[in-house]
Amino acid sequence: MKMKKYNAPSIAEAMKQIRADLGEDAVILNSKVVVTKKFFGLVKNKSYEVVAGYDPLEKKPSLPSFEDLPTFAPQLKEEGISEAASSVEQHTKVPQNGAAGLPENLIKEIADLKSMMQSMQRMSTQSQYPDELLSFIDFLREQELGEELITKISDELFMYYNEHGKQMTWNEMQEVAKDYLRKELYDLPISGISYEKKYINVLGPTGVGKTTTIAKMAARAVLEKKKKIGFITTDTYRIAAIEQLKTYAALLQAPVEIVYNPTDYAEALQKFDHLDLIFIDTAGRNYKEAKYVDDLKSLIQFSEQVESYLVLSLTSKQKDLESIIEQFANLHIEKFIFTKLDETNSIGTMFNLMIKYNKGLAYYTNGQEVPEDIEQPNSDNLLELFFKENSDERSS
Repeated sequence: MKMKKYNAPSIAEAMKQIRADLGEDAVILNSKVVVTKKFFGLVKNKSYEVVAGYDPLEKKPSLPSFEDLPTFAPQLKEEGISEAASSVEQHTKVPQNGAAGLPENLIKEIADLKSMMQSMQRMSTQSQYPDELLSFIDFLREQELGEELITKISDELFMYYNEHGKQMTWNEMQEVAKDYLRKELYDLPISGISYEKKYINVLGPTGVGKTTTIAKMAARAVLEKKKKIGFITTDTYRIAAIEQLKTYAALLQAPVEIVYNPTDYAEALQKFDHLDLIFIDTAGRNYKEAKYVDDLKSLIQFSEQVESYLVLSLTSKQKDLESIIEQFANLHIEKFIFTKLDETNSIGTMFNLMIKYNKGLAYYTNGQEVPEDIEQPNSDNLLELFFKENSDERSS
């Protein structure tokens, strides 16, 4: 048997090297984590050492070669499976007005091509990890966890699987994944408003439920912390939003000021100088456009006495949310608030955005009831929430 040792930053990368050297029939003989220390032990680098072997006398069925693929996907050779799948997705989108105007045979070819890409991505995953891990990896993908996080968790699962030499239970795989995500979230602040600053800016695009979320936060401040509060709204574009905020304010016996320009804003702050907390409801706009963020900066303050929270809906596409977050990059956003958790079956986006942008979480909301449907989580709560639905199904 031909054997060779590989050292790579991830199991997936090691598998690429092994297949390139030994072919698809190679088998993993041993693997371990290697930790190297630099700068007097202050920096630790983790890599994976994998020993693979190949017996030319044993012939096993191999995956289809690139030469066997249909002629309408030649870029697979140069780009690889994942990159080609992304390219196909971008270039084969059906127009917004549906399939009208497209030849029927072209529509069928597009559908077949997408199906082939999905199949090949599954085959690529299956060639990297043992069959026992694949259902759990599929679950992570169904929860819309980012591919980079899935790869790293899969590597951790692979190492655990090899070290213990036995089939892993669902609970064991879940605990390995929790441990990894817990480390990723460790340095991120996950808590509600601090009550150390007087002004609470609540920002976010239209339709995410900012006004209702403000009412929930304010109700907690009044009922649980016994704070004297006031409301300022800059959302003069929607009369319904003003009336909604006035209704909540009346229930909490709190004053409301409507501001149209910086002068109004300064006067409102002066009127509310005697209060403990001032909640500022900003206009819901399409913040993927920079001009609306600039308008916001010219109207309200982002000073040392302000905490700013960005409200995002979990029913939105992650790419759209990333565009919004990047428009607010020059403002100091304390934490995210995620809404509409009750309207989605996957919350991986929450983890993806927190980890990618190094932002903590203040609250998530799961309904319209005020003040009940708002939660101030910690990392353990979030992890239980992520795995809860599937764990319930597995244990039943």
